[in-house]
Amino acid sequence: MAGSGAQAPYLSPVVPFSGTIQGGLQDGLQITVNGSVLNSWENRFAVNLKTGFSDNDIAFHFNPRFENGGYVVCNTKQQGCWGPEERVGHMPFQKGSPFELCFLVQSSDFKVTVNGSFFVQYSHRVPFHRVDSISVDGSVRLSYISFQNTRAAPAQPACVQRVFQPVIFTSRPRGRKPNNPIKPPMAYHSPTYPMPYFTSIPGGLYPSKCIILAGTVLPGAQRFHINLRSGSDIAFHLNPRFDENTVVRNSQIYSSWGPEERSLPRKMPFTRGQGFLVCIMCESYCLKVAVDGQHLFEYCHRLNNLPAINSLEVGGDVQLTHVQT
Repeated sequence: MAGSGAQAPYLSPVVPFSGTIQGGLQDGLQITVNGSVLNSWENRFAVNLKTGFSDNDIAFHFNPRFENGGYVVCNTKQQGCWGPEERVGHMPFQKGSPFELCFLVQSSDFKVTVNGSFFVQYSHRVPFHRVDSISVDGSVRLSYISFQNTRAAPAQPACVQRVFQPVIFTSRPRGRKPNNPIKPPMAYHSPTYPMPYFTSIPGGLYPSKCIILAGTVLPGAQRFHINLRSGSDIAFHLNPRFDENTVVRNSQIYSSWGPEERSLPRKMPFTRGQGFLVCIMCESYCLKVAVDGQHLFEYCHRLNNLPAINSLEVGGDVQLTHVQT
């Protein structure tokens, strides 16, 4: 990661996948891989943190195997040669089920959590700063891969001029449908996200800050909302309305609502009873919003003190399964 900006997530990447880790690994960087294990004949998948896009130098090979009772292999490959395997005789993944896999880079090792629970620590065998790419292959469907600096989330004045990277959307071949189309994450019991849901945005908003929400619209939904707040003000109100078949955007400042924005470049992206993935990317002049990997609209800032926009509120006819602020 260059400087203080967070790398934009990869949304709905097609497997097998390879992508750049901008600036390489740094102490405190957390990489989150969110998706589902396919219920297929394949019995393995792997996440590799490596140098370059070849498979000659893999600093960390994380390889769940659904065979012989289930286990996970961890290893390192240097100049094409594998080192000694480290095996964990416990399988935290289930075929056909969603998962959240997190790699936290620490000075001496990688700390790995699965679905919010600690799973394993893997000591560095090569300097972690050499790692500049990530790959995923095997029997998984990915919702997103995101990057977060856990050491600090610096707040920057809105007037700072920088070059910002856009949200990354993977392209699909035209003319035919993929064999395994990407689907948004499905709902599962998540007691950590009671509704309405409130949480802080550490450091507030700043250019390149990305907020990710995954969940499922309730079958009989009428409306739900996602609010980015600054104290009692609502800097950004995202309000899908199924009774009006539109997505309303607005701001409430000093208890007064501003003019609504309703136009969309395509049909209503949310569906009753279906999963969704929302990515809100902050830039200096606007918020860019993508739903299920596709850019939907931009919303120009009406409150310009970005660091003061430091809380998230979600309510209405929706169940959340993942939130990253």
